[in-house]
Amino acid sequence: PEHTSVFLSNLYSFSFKKKKKQPTATLTVQLTLACVSAPQLFYSFFKSLVGKDVVVELKNDLSICGTLHSVDQYLNIKLTDISVTDPEKYPHMLSVKNCFIRGSVVRYVQLPADEVDTQLLQDAARKEAMQQKQ
Repeated sequence: PEHTSVFLSNLYSFSFKKKKKQPTATLTVQLTLACVSAPQLFYSFFKSLVGKDVVVELKNDLSICGTLHSVDQYLNIKLTDISVTDPEKYPHMLSVKNCFIRGSVVRYVQLPADEVDTQLLQDAARKEAMQQKQ
C-alpha cells in the first residue's frame, strides 16, 4: 500500500507513506506523540538507522537532508553532511554542514524504504500494547 500506519498503544503511532515524486522509494515516518517521553521502541528503531541518509521535515516547513549521526531518548536528532531541500527559501542554511534538531520540532522523518521493516514494527507495537494491558 502507499500508506501504512503502525499504531503503538493508545499514545503513539507511526505513519508510513511512499513518496512517488522522488527517484528512489522512501518512506515518510510521522511521529505522533501524546505525552512527553518517547517510548523505547522509537528510540531503538532510530538508533538502528544511524549512518543512513534521512530527510527531516520540521514543523516550520524546513526540510533537511543528511546522514543520521545520533539520536537520543528524547528523539533529538544529530545530522551530518546536511543540505536543505529548498536552498532559495533558506539561503542561510547553505553554509551549515552539521546540525542538532530538537525532537519536539520534528514533523516527519523520511527514511529509505528498504531500511524499514514494517512487519517488525507492527509486531513490536502489538507486543507493547499487550504488555500495557496486563
